[in-house]
Amino acid sequence: MSVLLDVLTTLRLEEHNPNKLSVHFLLEIKRSYNQSDEALTLNQLPFHFLTKLFKLNTDYWSHTTSMNKTEVDLYNEEDEDDEDQVTADDNVHPLDLIVALFLCADSCLQQEMALKMSMCQFSLPLLLPPTENSQCTLMLWALRGIIKEWQPHGLSESRGFKENYIVQEGIPLISFVRLKNCSLSKSQILNQVLSRGQQSHSMFIHREMKGGARQRKISAGLVEVCWFLPSGRENLDVFSNPVAFANLRGDISESQTQFTFLMEVSTAVFVFLDRVEEAENQTLRSVGNLKSKIFLVVNRTNNRENMETVKKTLKELELPFNYVHIKDCGQNTTEFSKKLCSCVSTLAFTVLILDLDTISVENMRDTAVSLDLSVDEDQTLQQKETAEKIFGDVRSIPEFKNQQLPLQGKEWKSLARLEREECRIKVTADVGIQQLKSKSRAQQLKFRQTQARKKLSRGVTMFIETLLSSDKEQRGCFLRWMQFLFNSHSQHVLTELRQQFKEQRNRKDAARVAELDQKLVDSSLGLEHYMREMGLIFEFSSPLQNLEKLPGLAADLLLDGYPLELLDGEASNIPQRWISHVLMELHQKVGGRSRLLVLTVLGVQSSGKSTLLNTMFGVRFPVSNGRCTRGAYMLFLKVGEDMQCGFDFILLIDTEGLKSPELAQLDDSYEHDNQLATFVIGLSDITIINLAMENATEMKLVLQIFIHASLRMKEIRKKPICYFVHQNVAGVSAHGKNTDGRNRLLDHLNEMTRIASKMEHKSVVQAFTDVLDYNVDTNNWYIPGLWHGTPPMAPVNTGYSEAVADFKNKLLETVKHNQDSELSTIPEFIELIRSMWRAVWRIPSVQH
Repeated sequence: MSVLLDVLTTLRLEEHNPNKLSVHFLLEIKRSYNQSDEALTLNQLPFHFLTKLFKLNTDYWSHTTSMNKTEVDLYNEEDEDDEDQVTADDNVHPLDLIVALFLCADSCLQQEMALKMSMCQFSLPLLLPPTENSQCTLMLWALRGIIKEWQPHGLSESRGFKENYIVQEGIPLISFVRLKNCSLSKSQILNQVLSRGQQSHSMFIHREMKGGARQRKISAGLVEVCWFLPSGRENLDVFSNPVAFANLRGDISESQTQFTFLMEVSTAVFVFLDRVEEAENQTLRSVGNLKSKIFLVVNRTNNRENMETVKKTLKELELPFNYVHIKDCGQNTTEFSKKLCSCVSTLAFTVLILDLDTISVENMRDTAVSLDLSVDEDQTLQQKETAEKIFGDVRSIPEFKNQQLPLQGKEWKSLARLEREECRIKVTADVGIQQLKSKSRAQQLKFRQTQARKKLSRGVTMFIETLLSSDKEQRGCFLRWMQFLFNSHSQHVLTELRQQFKEQRNRKDAARVAELDQKLVDSSLGLEHYMREMGLIFEFSSPLQNLEKLPGLAADLLLDGYPLELLDGEASNIPQRWISHVLMELHQKVGGRSRLLVLTVLGVQSSGKSTLLNTMFGVRFPVSNGRCTRGAYMLFLKVGEDMQCGFDFILLIDTEGLKSPELAQLDDSYEHDNQLATFVIGLSDITIINLAMENATEMKLVLQIFIHASLRMKEIRKKPICYFVHQNVAGVSAHGKNTDGRNRLLDHLNEMTRIASKMEHKSVVQAFTDVLDYNVDTNNWYIPGLWHGTPPMAPVNTGYSEAVADFKNKLLETVKHNQDSELSTIPEFIELIRSMWRAVWRIPSVQH
């Protein structure tokens, strides 16, 4: 049996090799992946790891209990530098698990794994080691989706703040490699170089982390990469500018190709060694004119002969003595790491001052090809070319949207406005209600006919044809390439506009705020705009236009875990024909088994709503700092039969933030928020109110909106369950200590409910619990802050992910024990959308 097959068999992954494991497999909610305290068997371990990773649990190595001798022990982690290795056949090193999963994952899952590992601040595969049937692979595609933010020193925030795909940035790369059995742990020293004070965090697995050793089989030759990115605060940052670090696992004499690659692309290469024999000396000399990049890191022992071999090597390589860093016997690793850190700082500063060339990961492709390495992104080049053809030569995003997405123009917004106004038509002194409705419908017909006559743009036609002709993996790669191109073109403009919003926030210039808000909307371009155009094509088409495949395509995307726009936030409307057909297609695809648990999160902008849902369920709602898209999006998660919970899908609804700073000064902002909240609460079985802000006034306004919306739903459908999530609350006894706070919150809610009930002419309602299913003790949840430290180098706080996981389990258990809940099927949910949308526009707005 081959080494690779041996590891895959041990992990029960052989059926997924190669590249057969998909994201879709992980999105199904199963009991076996939902319990963190169960003993793991070998076939559960990889999926347990992925589940924890997708839920941003940075402690995903240590969630195994009750292991027996035939099960994998992930408590034992080590660096490659140990010679004493346990050789039991069923031992699996953590790095072997990571390499095995990347080998078995399809291209989209590889990208998701890399993104989550980056958020957890763990090193990522840069070069995947060769297998029996393939050469080394540059993981460019896997890393492409990672966006980072940082603030170099010496520049103001408005001038120096940067946000970009990390693979596109030219950043000095410092590589750490080992020659033979060096007694120094590279990974441990790298972690200390990258850490400072309370921000200490192990990015690289090393033998001191948990103790013990396990044999590595397939991860020898793996090259990992991570980035240090400054926050702009000198007292927190180890380096003043971005620096990338690579770590080659194993002996460079056994991984000559990887070593040569790193010599080509690195600013400097630190070689760890104890002594240099003739064979090893030849390995170092093989790099030719690149030898000036080599720095030797020597662990001084009592053997004087070892130091003599190092001096001889220095002479032969023609390197000055300051290119050697010696760790003396009595020197601890922390002190020695500071010296290396100082050397790296000098190298990075020299690159900056002298404006020396640095190679981005994207530009490493040419080096990889010249060394006969494979590049994972080559498998997606056809999708990339198609996306580039669709995008073309974009100079102005607003102009591009007008040309390529014509159905989203003024006519669509005017039609949406007329449909809303029709719901509010009242009899006037001069004209009867039927005459007003007739006039409105005539205008609507005119706009619909105008929309129907519009021709599909070349780009949208290619977009639809590509999706229809692609399999699941090709479709995923194509959509990701589209999003990368959108972001790359719009990111700079959006960053500048957000900065202007920040500057205008305190000036109370409503006209300027409205102007900037519209510019931000016009300059935002993403997949949602193309999916919206596809929906509008169907919405305004005739039966003769042969577009019956579009709802089925959208249903497939929903089943694959892609969010679909439910409410167009720009036009404030729903394309009801489109949504109905898509959901009915989904209903048929799942054989009519479509009981839904509908869960919605409401809260202010940038309060962590999308992050909360993403962490709870391992999904990927878009997350950004600032307002880009609006409205509400829905995402379907299939529930495994082993859950036995009485529903087949969890339908997540993610909404735009209430009380956004951009719209707060606009005259109709309160009306917009009221309508949005009323609509989504009316659809929901569970509503989560996210209270992450510290401003009491903002919290009061959000709660007022929530209460008014809930009151309006009382006569329309049953009481939904209400949970309050209090974010950024630390401490293990937070729930116990906040008893008085919860009681004050309930008193506050009751008082606002009485006031609101009078405004809504529902005086019979006297308490908050008359409107929603709420328990002051069990329906409040306290979650610590998302980051453990100060971004951009802070990892996700393990306490955050574990608290969110406990909250999710609580929700599912609550619903499971209420099997008599009136949950909707998809056809019933479609009717609920229609009735709720009509109800929203008939209700008079209430200004707060």
